[in-house]
Amino acid sequence: MKNSEIRALSLEELKEKLNTESSNMQNIRFAHAISPLENPMKIRETKRNIARLNTEIRRREIEANS
Repeated sequence: MKNSEIRALSLEELKEKLNTESSNMQNIRFAHAISPLENPMKIRETKRNIARLNTEIRRREIEANS
């Protein structure tokens, strides 16, 4: 997910997407612990998406308080 796509989402959509990505990350880690993933780069991609979502949510919180 690109930053431009993330910025286009509303705050509720961002939080919903964050919950989805977090649960997806748990599932990926669990699957990887049992047997190696076919594409282990999915772990890195998911972590980065979570970080991007958290950053955008925080940016909007700071912007709203200013």
